[in-house]
Order: sequence, then C-alpha cells, then structure tokens
Amino acid sequence: MKKFEEVQMNENNEKWKKAIHREQRIYNPIFGAKTMRTDFDRDYTRVLNCNAYRRLKHKTQVFFAPQNDHICTRIEHVNLVESISHTISNHLGLNLELTKAIALSHDIGHSPFGHQGERILSNISEREYGEKFWHAKNGLHYVDELELLKDYEGVKRNLNLTYAVRDGIVAHSGEPDRNGLKPRDKVIDLSNFKKSGEFNPYTWEGCVVKIADNISYMGRDIEDAIQMNLLTEKDVEKFDKLIEKVRIGNSNIINYLVVDLCENSSVENGLRFSNEALDIIYQIKKFNNEKIYKHDKIKPTIRYFTVIINELFYALRNEFSGKNTIKNLKKMKRYYPILASEFVSWLSNYALIEDRDEKQYANKIVYNLESLEDYNRAIVDYMSGMTDIYIVKIYNELINY
Repeated sequence: MKKFEEVQMNENNEKWKKAIHREQRIYNPIFGAKTMRTDFDRDYTRVLNCNAYRRLKHKTQVFFAPQNDHICTRIEHVNLVESISHTISNHLGLNLELTKAIALSHDIGHSPFGHQGERILSNISEREYGEKFWHAKNGLHYVDELELLKDYEGVKRNLNLTYAVRDGIVAHSGEPDRNGLKPRDKVIDLSNFKKSGEFNPYTWEGCVVKIADNISYMGRDIEDAIQMNLLTEKDVEKFDKLIEKVRIGNSNIINYLVVDLCENSSVENGLRFSNEALDIIYQIKKFNNEKIYKHDKIKPTIRYFTVIINELFYALRNEFSGKNTIKNLKKMKRYYPILASEFVSWLSNYALIEDRDEKQYANKIVYNLESLEDYNRAIVDYMSGMTDIYIVKIYNELINY
C-alpha cells in the first residue's frame, strides 16, 4: 500500500461529497449520450477547452520574451507543475485525476506580464475599489464567473467546477508556511480568502500541487536567465560551488526535490523535505532573487508594463457615464476600433446590455455597468485575461495615429 492511499480523495474519504460538490447541477450530455469521465476528469477537460487556458501560452512566466520560443511561458510552467504533481501523487497513492485537474487550472487567473503585471493590477484595484488583486483569487473568479463554455445546445455557461478543484486553484499560491504541509479540515466559503496563501488546500492533492508549483520554477528560471545572458559563466560556477548536491539544470533540481519529498513525507508529518533539501531550496531561491529577479535588465520592462496597463485602464475608465457608458464605448470605436469593439463584446457576456442576446446565455450576471465600482472591476478583469502580445497590440492602438 502506498503511503497516502488511505487519504486519497475517493468515495471512501469523508471529504468526498464536499470535494465533488458543484454550485449548480452540471448539465447532462444531449440525446442520452453517455460520458465515461469522472467529476474531476470532467473538470480537467472543461478547463482544457476554455479560452483562458489557451491564452496561457502567450503570458509571461518570468521573462517578457514573446519572440523567443524557448523561453518559458505560463503554459509551459503549468505543464511542468502537472508533470511534477502527477509524479508525486502517483508515488504517494493520491487521486491522479484530481491532481491533474488542479495542476492544469492553478494559474488560469494569471495576468499578462507575470507577477509584475499582477502587482500593477493590484495597485489599480486597491486604489479604485479597495481590494487586492492576486492571480489565485482571480483564477477562482475566472472559473466561477468569467470563463464560459457552450453546452450541448450551444448555450454559454459558467465552468461550474467541483469544490476540490476550485479550492486547489485559490489555495495554491504563496510559499508553504512550514515544512510538513497538511490539508485543512474545514470546508470554508472560498470567497473568504483575502490574501495569498491564507489557508491550506482542502485536499492532499491540492497540497501536492502547491508544493509542485514551488519546485517547478527554480531551475527553469535559471535556464532562461542563462539563455538571455543574465547569468555569466562565473555565476554558474558560483551556483555549482554553492550547491554541490545538484547541478544547474531544471530536471536535476526537480528530480532531487521530488525524490526527497516522497521519501520524507507521511500522513502523520505531512508533505515535507529533509533539512538538506530545505537548505538547497533556500540557497537556490536566494541565488535566483539576487542574480535574476533583481537584475537591472528586468527594471525597464517593469516600467514598460506599468505604462501599458495604467494607460489602458484610464482609456476605458474615462468612458464611464452610468447608463451612457456603452454608448460612449461605441463612439470610442472611431479612435480605438479594436479596443472599443472587443471590450463591448466582452462585456456583453457578463452584463445586461442592449447587445446581449439572452438566448445565448445561461451564466451569471457579474457587472452592473451603472456602478463605477463594477465598471472598474470589469476593466481589471478584462485586462487580467489578456496575453502579453494582445495587451501590447492594444497599447499600440492607443498611441498610434
């Protein structure tokens, strides 16, 4: 018997009914068609087929490099997390379908320009409506309210994922606060998350994804930094002397940490690393922070991102006029045809506006566009879903004549 098989999320687990709970009853296949998928399998394919997942391929992981095919993007990071978490869950005896569903969807709420874009959007949201923006909470918002899929009759509906997957999304962010991560016991309203990493995940599978997320990026960021000439040969030599147990290479680092985690973890003591592995993690993160994330080469891109996001926000914000907002946005097409038309089209999915064909929708209404606060939220939500390439394109429309 594998070490964690007794706590696997399955029908015998006391948390099972809550874990598979959906806010709404999910629709059945049309014409009596059968489905062979489990609840978590169904979540996996719903995320896989939604537009927010597809856009991850053009979103920054760490380095803004949309023209370089070999620099890690957000979707590659997600694939790495899915692979790592699958290996861990398989070895420990956890539910692989739940693990892969959480892993695939965990970063679905990430903004353009990576964590820098996240910070800029948070500055706007705190200023405009008093709430912090962070990608895990935005991921929950997207899967609950913004991402739409057509049902078997062509009607757009919310993703309506299970509690366990939704919980895994919002609870994945932040560094594990201690060695020996365990799931929380209580069911909570997931809207109670007010800051990143506030609560542990509800399932062991969610805990695995949280740790896999941390394992996945350390070595990959170093590989990218070498390719972009941010690290010199002396930096690499310094790394190898500092951390003798592993050499630079993402697969080397991942293998070492995964094996160490699986060997040292138990149901009683939680998911934990050896003291040696913990020290290596600390040293790698310290190295990356000093040599990569604070590198002078990064600073101009941060200023560039700040200008783009703020100018786009103000361009849309200035068109607010209560009941006349949509009319103003349509007039805006004269100057900014792409931005204005696509923002109105996007709003029609989530607000009761004149252009909305109610026969096409069975999803939640999210915004009252007569409210400035709701309108500001809509702008932030809209920008958070953009890819790097798309938001740069829209910015260029703003500044070109």
